Amino acid sequence: MAKDTQVYMSALEGKSIPILTLDDKWHQLFTQTEMTPEIEALAEELNALVERDGRIRTETKKIKKLKKTLLSEIVPLRDKANKLGNAPGIEKEISERTRLIGECNDKLAGSEDELLDLSRQIYDVDYKLMVETMNACYEVLHENTAYIKGLDEWISQVRVELKKNVIRLQEAEMENYNLYSYMHQIFGPEVIDIFDMKYDPDRRHPIRRPLEGDEDEYVE
Repeated sequence: MAKDTQVYMSALEGKSIPILTLDDKWHQLFTQTEMTPEIEALAEELNALVERDGRIRTETKKIKKLKKTLLSEIVPLRDKANKLGNAPGIEKEISERTRLIGECNDKLAGSEDELLDLSRQIYDVDYKLMVETMNACYEVLHENTAYIKGLDEWISQVRVELKKNVIRLQEAEMENYNLYSYMHQIFGPEVIDIFDMKYDPDRRHPIRRPLEGDEDEYVE
């Protein structure tokens, strides 16, 4: 039986959730149990979102670097234009760099919005994956607990029976020993041998005799 999602929501309130597919311990869980189709689908979706997030962040760094370079080039160009007075060529370069900086700002703004949206999507999918993972693991734990309980009860019963059988064994051995001793004392070894009643008092069970032709096979 799966736990109610609300139970997990209450337990996780105010806590940060790691991105599961990037966590080695999460992958190690599935050396103990199999992924469900739902878990596989969510993990694939989460990986795609994380990969997209990584690409945008890399592109953002490049754009910021380009913007910084363009800004650093405008200052000396402006100084040069002020010294030369009317310098259309320099103004054109400044205008071009200003345009490129504007494009950088637009791309950065778009990237920021997309990253914010991706962050929400990653959290939502990661949360769903966590719930599915906990449900899958809970099912295994629940089944194993029932199995362990059954085995424990069986072992307890067998242990009791084993103790009883040990006592029965000891009683039977003692009975044989006493019978053999009394018979040996009353009838003597010759009579005992006639009835093939060989017995090892030290081992307290009938002596095993090899079968003809095969000394490794024994019968009692």
